[in-house]
Amino acid sequence: MLVSHRGSSPQVHTGAYVAPTAVLIGDVTVADGARILHGAVLTAEDGEVTVGENSIVMEHALVRGRAKHPARIGSSCMVGPHAHVNGADVGDEVFIATGASLFPGSVVGNGSEVRINAVVQVNTRLEPGAVVPIGWVVVGDPASILPPEQHDRIWEIQRGLDFPGTVYGADRTTTMAELMRGQSEFYGAHRGDREI
Repeated sequence: MLVSHRGSSPQVHTGAYVAPTAVLIGDVTVADGARILHGAVLTAEDGEVTVGENSIVMEHALVRGRAKHPARIGSSCMVGPHAHVNGADVGDEVFIATGASLFPGSVVGNGSEVRINAVVQVNTRLEPGAVVPIGWVVVGDPASILPPEQHDRIWEIQRGLDFPGTVYGADRTTTMAELMRGQSEFYGAHRGDREI
């Protein structure tokens, strides 16, 4: 399904394939040879989404573009089922496995692998050719690749990466009620969407 959002409509190359149950919303560009499979959602909330040539976005993956952090999937990439690519810049020939999560401002270098359920945190830069083991966390610039049981070390680095400011434009003193009021208003823009 193609949906117009905030005055922009998806652009899909004639040589690409979008499954009938996939949803492309707003300023989304899908290049030649790319394949967007069933249940995938590519949503340009207020920032663009691009998928490069011959890249595959598997079933139920989410790719979200943000104003300050567009989502870019390079050429010849695999975005696995249930993966979450939110405002991330993904180089060419990158493998993002099932359930992996990439957060706004993250950069994944060419030829990298982000394996099953791994996490690349906000404003983190993963060098080309890097491998993130199953379930591990990448945090910082330069990146530290850490096992999840090293939560204290991960938090020590992550604290300075400004997750609430990067993702929500808020500071750590913002209450959940305030945050969700703002998010409700922001996502309310979807009331004006139309299927094309």
